[in-house]
Amino acid sequence: MQCYGAFTERVNEPLPRQAQGYPWRTNTHLPEKFTWAGVGTRRASGAGVNIAVMESHPALTQFLTEFKRVANAIVDSYFIVDTERRIVDFNRAFFAMLPRQVARGLKGKRCYEVIELNICRSECIAQQCWTDNRHVRLDEISGKILGEPDAKDLRFILSAVPITDESGQHVGALEIQRNVTDEAVVQVKYQEMLETEARERERLANQIRARTKELLETNQLLLKTQKELLSYKKGLSA
Repeated sequence: MQCYGAFTERVNEPLPRQAQGYPWRTNTHLPEKFTWAGVGTRRASGAGVNIAVMESHPALTQFLTEFKRVANAIVDSYFIVDTERRIVDFNRAFFAMLPRQVARGLKGKRCYEVIELNICRSECIAQQCWTDNRHVRLDEISGKILGEPDAKDLRFILSAVPITDESGQHVGALEIQRNVTDEAVVQVKYQEMLETEARERERLANQIRARTKELLETNQLLLKTQKELLSYKKGLSA
């Protein structure tokens, strides 16, 4: 057995039973901090066989089980990634966002291979929460689901919480996505309506100012004409 940071590689050991289904298991105790001691990789080799199976570390197993107990209270979509940004767990809401061909084999894919956000390349929220060592929230994040024909722009409010091992090393992150696309569309339309109303008010105000100016000029012209008539009448009577 060889250890590489948070990862452990076991060579030529039998494949675990969970490799036949979902290899990511769950646990029984939620620590004060999210903890995950690592991910093991077992590689089976033989006649034409070269299969890598990711196996969750007991600390992650422990975290996932306890998290699953409260996960149903989260109505938003979420997934959990390791430090390589590989998805190790997710909920049904996240699965439902994806087209079938993307949702298949979701575990093990990197998050940016599934959903492309405008922050993925330069301001990854998982990287931010690891750097700041705290919860991070980002508003008005746009993105698209990869692999979906005619994918429309989506808007999210994102939250990420770092997951650490017992020594405080970052080993993963929980990312929650609140899909606010519909609200954003309504907000955009409402903003457009306000801007249209503001332009209309300004147009009407300009018209009122122009009419007022015309009335003042007409009134001044009328007064001038009246004075000229009075002067003319005085000249006739003299």
